Amino acid sequence: MSSVAKKGWNLYMIQLQHHPLRTKAITAGVLSGISDSVAQKMSGIQRLQLRRLVLKVLFGVAYLGPFGHFLHKLLDSIFKGKRDSKTVAKKVLLEQLTSSPWNNMLFFLYYGLIVEKRPWPQVKNKIVKEYPSVQMTSWMFWPVVGWINHRYLPLQFRVIFHSLVAFCWGLFLNLRARSMTLIKQ
Repeated sequence: MSSVAKKGWNLYMIQLQHHPLRTKAITAGVLSGISDSVAQKMSGIQRLQLRRLVLKVLFGVAYLGPFGHFLHKLLDSIFKGKRDSKTVAKKVLLEQLTSSPWNNMLFFLYYGLIVEKRPWPQVKNKIVKEYPSVQMTSWMFWPVVGWINHRYLPLQFRVIFHSLVAFCWGLFLNLRARSMTLIKQ
């Protein structure tokens, strides 16, 4: 690792240790923004939509980072920090039955109502049509991530790992949302 990267990583680790919530929120926001920028380019948008980008960063900072921070603390509290296979399976199951559907629904609502400024009937229609398949895809993808996260990573790195994987998931959701928008136009 180069000295600049190593110094940057060390500074990041200090921030994570001293200001975990703030650091996780900023990390989630930055990764949400990068994910949206990449998704915009991949979907053929010629000029970066700054309003959309800022709203996605805001979603990461204000919701994704803090929610993940407190969710992982709560799960470790409920299961007393255990990492055996049986406990990890319970954590993953609980996460998939609660936060996964909630997060995906909230994304649909936020993206439709706030980012795209669509009226409620259009957003509701999109949720009825698209949400079930997105959630099913989520249940095929995220349990593996949850297993790795709860089994192998210390608590302070779980939101960061989740945010890195969510970068890819965000590309999927953004491209899916964008493709549905293009089909309707």
